[in-house]
Amino acid sequence: MGRAVRIRRSVPRYILSLALLICGCASLSYGQEKIAAIVNKDIITQKDLNDFINFMRLQLSQEYKGEELENKIQSMKVDLLDRLIEDRLILQEAKNNHITADESRVKARLTEMRKHFDSESEYQKDLAKQGLVEADIENKIREQLLMFYIVDLKIRQKVAISPDEVTAYYNRNQKEFIRPEERSLQVIALENQDQAKSFHYYFKTGQKLEDLAARYPITLNRLKAARGQELRKDIEEAVFKLHIDGISDPINVSGKYYIFKLENVTPSKQQTLSEAQDKIHAYLYETKMQEDLSRWLEELKAKSYIKIK
Repeated sequence: MGRAVRIRRSVPRYILSLALLICGCASLSYGQEKIAAIVNKDIITQKDLNDFINFMRLQLSQEYKGEELENKIQSMKVDLLDRLIEDRLILQEAKNNHITADESRVKARLTEMRKHFDSESEYQKDLAKQGLVEADIENKIREQLLMFYIVDLKIRQKVAISPDEVTAYYNRNQKEFIRPEERSLQVIALENQDQAKSFHYYFKTGQKLEDLAARYPITLNRLKAARGQELRKDIEEAVFKLHIDGISDPINVSGKYYIFKLENVTPSKQQTLSEAQDKIHAYLYETKMQEDLSRWLEELKAKSYIKIK
């Protein structure tokens, strides 16, 4: 037999991710399923743990593939049972408060999920691969909504951030709100190296872009970039060496060649309180919500019967 314990773990990083970690109850006999934990009157089985992994693999496969997908799945297995216990407590609290899910939103989310697949047959094939049927997905979406609603009612709606808190945070952390130098760039893409070299030569000698565009099959875009953000290292090094109206050498990116022209430089500057206040408010709100959520979960655990097998 198991022993009665209290679960200790850090609060989930974000409640929306917590909502995605819900796993439905299994109503199978004890002889068929190994019991992993008992949470009040609910049972978490080994099948629940397996279904959680399969459900998350289905969700994450829309964004990740191969080894990267499996690495994501492995990282979620850490503290998996604790996560499911917390989810079950939140779901129980939703039911105790007579909260119901909006079925139109359940259907809308299901429809949105299906859009990530090229065809209905591919969707059904992926479900079967994970050992799931559409009713499983629909039930999990319904439970996600129940969990979101109860956290919104008990926690999110009660969080308040005052203007004085925003001002105090800004005054303590002004270095966080220095806007880095930003560069505005023309980005010219060409299909092969020969075209890129020829275009680059004439562009550097002063021929107008409009005239060159009539002779070369280019794609033109504009980009704003700051150092240390999303640019590849070789591109960042090239564009941050340019002076105004300077033109970079062609850079090969996955078989295409890109030429950058610097149009403008916005110097680094200290953001004012009014410029930073939305970001500060969002950060303080999220921090306070997670603290309140952590306390609420500990209260639920303290008054609950939890046994881990």
